[in-house]
Amino acid sequence: MKIIGVSCSPRKGKTTAAALKICLDAAGGVDKNISTELIELAGLNISVFDPGDVKATQGDFTGLIPVLSEPSVAALIVGTPVYFGSMTSLCKAFLDHCMVFRQKSFALSGKVAGIVAVGGARNGGQELAIQSVQAALLCQEMIVVGDGRPTGHFGATLFNSGNDDISSDEFGIATAKNLGRRVAEVALQIAQAKL
Repeated sequence: MKIIGVSCSPRKGKTTAAALKICLDAAGGVDKNISTELIELAGLNISVFDPGDVKATQGDFTGLIPVLSEPSVAALIVGTPVYFGSMTSLCKAFLDHCMVFRQKSFALSGKVAGIVAVGGARNGGQELAIQSVQAALLCQEMIVVGDGRPTGHFGATLFNSGNDDISSDEFGIATAKNLGRRVAEVALQIAQAKL
């Protein structure tokens, strides 16, 4: 079973990727049969989605299709920085290009999804950004989960101290660990129910 984290930050290796690594580490710790992978979209050519010319606008997204389509993939954790209370344009382009999975008999249907948002302040629009990503994933028939107990919110909400650092955000780190754990637990429950 594989859980993939997708960092939709235009900056490689920064706070969104760090938050996703925390989630993925927690997810991998739930069961020895869970593997994880982090995909960073930074530097990839993923342009604005044009439904009239899908092939021309896919760019580097085409390389992600087989990775995300692997039968072993049980869950996605999407991470985005918060830009004006919403996801990044790179995140939106990624989610729009995921239309290909709807066209392939809803290939993401039944897979678990969680969302991480990193803002510039504690109340920097993280939950709004999470909800906008959740809406897109619900349209894929994915099973969207929040960060679970003990906080039980929409997802992982972290803030960047302004120095490209989330390490002092103890609450946010806890939500990231909780989200990774919850995504893994639900993915395992679904896999066991299919046996």
